[in-house]
Amino acid sequence: MRALFIVNPQATTTTPRSRDVIVGAIARDVELHVAQTEYRDHARELARDAAGEGFDTVISLGGDGTVNEVVNGLLRTPEGLPRPSYAAIPGGSANVFVRALGMPTDPVEATGAVLEALRSGSSRTVGLGRISGPSDDRYFTFCAGFGWDAEVVQEVERLRRRGRRASPALYINTALRMFMSGRIRNPSLMLEAPGHDPVSGLHFALVTNTTPWTYAGSVPVQPTPRSRFSLGLDVFGMTTMGTSATALLLRRMLSHQGVPPEGRGYITRHDMPSLSIASKRPRAFQIDGEYLGARSRIDFHSVPKALRIIV
Repeated sequence: MRALFIVNPQATTTTPRSRDVIVGAIARDVELHVAQTEYRDHARELARDAAGEGFDTVISLGGDGTVNEVVNGLLRTPEGLPRPSYAAIPGGSANVFVRALGMPTDPVEATGAVLEALRSGSSRTVGLGRISGPSDDRYFTFCAGFGWDAEVVQEVERLRRRGRRASPALYINTALRMFMSGRIRNPSLMLEAPGHDPVSGLHFALVTNTTPWTYAGSVPVQPTPRSRFSLGLDVFGMTTMGTSATALLLRRMLSHQGVPPEGRGYITRHDMPSLSIASKRPRAFQIDGEYLGARSRIDFHSVPKALRIIV
């Protein structure tokens, strides 16, 4: 087996020494070529070209942003070439996709699990989400968000450029600061989903491909607890941003059961093949924790059995 190992050297939970240990362990089992990312979307380019260069498998070490880039590259494997399988080793601050697959969060332990899966031939196929619009055609692995969460991602990216280290605490503190300022109270979003009446007046909307949406440290946050890689897309939208209603929803998100399908102050949709979210004016938008800029409308599509994962 020939494998391309895409390494993000800025991965927050690994060191050069631990990366060398991981590379050495994998190289004992497969013919391994290592490539370090040098700029945004570099991982996508490397993964897109992997099949043409004769690689059977792509392995990545990085956070959810690296995973998203690799997945988008693999889904654009040139027609006529077999798409490589994929294995993700966690190296970021949240690692939502890897955790949702049931993989260890420690990079070295995850490497051991990947090697065991490679030896046994263990794999699974997962569905993905896809966004389309005037300037978009991309896949996401676990979530896409309009409004509050995207503004948090945007602000954290700004802080990281100033030298702050990404961490669950930084995301939580940023989200709370934005909420208390009132700047995210903006009921400009409208949801359209097949089989349902349109819903307007949403302050914040989240589309998920699995659960949880994210993590507060080690605690899963579940606004859409029924969401699965094997199903269509789920949606959660907030119709109010009042303090008491938001606090109740956050408690439910952090509970073992997650947010119920029906309740006051929010709407949900389950197992949707497609849907659309529009805004009266451009709002912040993110996928898989990566800020994409402001958008006025995004169309979402479920892509079943899109990718084979080594797990």
